[in-house]
Amino acid sequence: MSRMISYEKKDTPIHKLSGFTKLVFFLLWCLTSALTFDTRILLLMILMGGIIYVISGTKWKQVSGVFIAIMFFMVINLTCIFFFAPYQGCEIYGTRHEIAHLFGPYTLTKEQLFYEFNVFIKYFTVIPAVFIFLVTTDPSELASSLNGVGVPYMIAYSLEIALRYIPDVQDEFHRIRNAQEARGIEMSSKGKMLSRIKNTAVIIFPLLFSTMERIDVVSNAMELRGFGKKKKRSWYSRRKLMTPDYVVIAFVIVFFVATMIITFHDGNRFYNPFA
Repeated sequence: MSRMISYEKKDTPIHKLSGFTKLVFFLLWCLTSALTFDTRILLLMILMGGIIYVISGTKWKQVSGVFIAIMFFMVINLTCIFFFAPYQGCEIYGTRHEIAHLFGPYTLTKEQLFYEFNVFIKYFTVIPAVFIFLVTTDPSELASSLNGVGVPYMIAYSLEIALRYIPDVQDEFHRIRNAQEARGIEMSSKGKMLSRIKNTAVIIFPLLFSTMERIDVVSNAMELRGFGKKKKRSWYSRRKLMTPDYVVIAFVIVFFVATMIITFHDGNRFYNPFA
């Protein structure tokens, strides 16, 4: 059974980094994307993310399904932004350059298009980072790395279990979908888009119940084994931070600080080409 987003062991520079290093990079990278609206920084992050994506050896088939789903919700989000706040860009940039009147109170402006363009590319700064983190990080190694730098092992182990559940949930989704198709419910590419979305949404509830049941089984098993009784525990896959880890951590910290200085140097986190 094929899995979309799951860890795959490879011999790449990204895979050789410590799980702690990748977590620090991922968190600071996402924080940078969330705080800045500087188009120049966002475009640079997209370029860097694309390079890292290629280096990591991530296969398109691993992320294509999730990527298409994210794109679908992204289009809905941008459409909602325009209909509920059609002049948000004008308020942000302080000017108004009209392109064309659409209908009713809706007029297309350069400022609104530029604002929504920034929102759009924000997704593309974070999406590759999410994919790369999930497919290049061994959950066990990540947990041991976090515990090695002082994170309580119960928190580290909880994060490990969460990452390990992703492929399990995917497997369960495929099983439920196959069962639905066996009953004559069309969920493949042969069906209509709206019908497929509706039929796929039906899977959410049995998937949720199945996941809750799985969590209960794991919790009981861990409790029976005395998990959390002692303050420390040993790790089979612990990895020490090496020179490349320190280099990457230093780089992402410097990058974050530099982007924040560039973003807020004038007291406004929005890059304004209309000024």
